Amino acid sequence: MNIALARSRYKQAAAIGEPEIHDPHEVIHVTLRELERSLGVMEQLQKAERATAGEHANRSLTAIYILQSSLDFEKGGDLATNLFQVYEYVRFHVLKAWRNEGDAELGQAKLAIGEILSAWQTIGDQVGERSE
Repeated sequence: MNIALARSRYKQAAAIGEPEIHDPHEVIHVTLRELERSLGVMEQLQKAERATAGEHANRSLTAIYILQSSLDFEKGGDLATNLFQVYEYVRFHVLKAWRNEGDAELGQAKLAIGEILSAWQTIGDQVGERSE
């Protein structure tokens, strides 16, 4: 993983006053959590037939970039490839929503990210238990 790049990109997108994150696992955790949150906002706007907020589309695209650029295809193999494809699916639908195309599947995109987030939290809990 290119954690320095991910940390740098997250800092650029994060709100002023947010604490700096040093733990590589936590960088990805926060990125996934923020992506899920932004997808949720975009989904609610879509359901209300309102234009997608550019801020949340930008945050989503930045998070997706961070997640994709953090993948290690040499060490991650098929898992890294599969995650990249999921992130591409999410990116595709974020862009559709940003263009106000009614068939953007933001609910499915949010669900996919939620499942990855849940798995990532479980991994973090297991790693934390081993280090104690």
